[in-house]
Amino acid sequence: MEELPIIPKTYDLIKWYVPILNRLPRDHRFALGDRLISKLYDLLEGLIQARYSQNKLRQLEVLNTELDILRYQTRLLVDFSLINTDRYEYAGKQINAIGTDLGGWINQQRQRRGTT
Repeated sequence: MEELPIIPKTYDLIKWYVPILNRLPRDHRFALGDRLISKLYDLLEGLIQARYSQNKLRQLEVLNTELDILRYQTRLLVDFSLINTDRYEYAGKQINAIGTDLGGWINQQRQRRGTT
């Protein structure tokens, strides 16, 4: 089975982002940091599971919601001055690239099902 670009993009985001999140101040690391890390890992796992699933559409739609939550949680980091603007912009670009791929995958699955 051919590797989908969204999976290595998500993997690379995790490799870059988790060390940053692990260095958050204690009062944020265990609340926001752990939530972000869990969401990132769940996203990667969900994408891999969807790749092999017969009914991909529902899983992908759930993952799209999770990705939106990641966007807002990442924005909280910059609003709380926990990461600098450059890191926020980089994370945002990576999340948006994953979102673009995910949206394309969702649209492909909708077309296969004949729904829009």
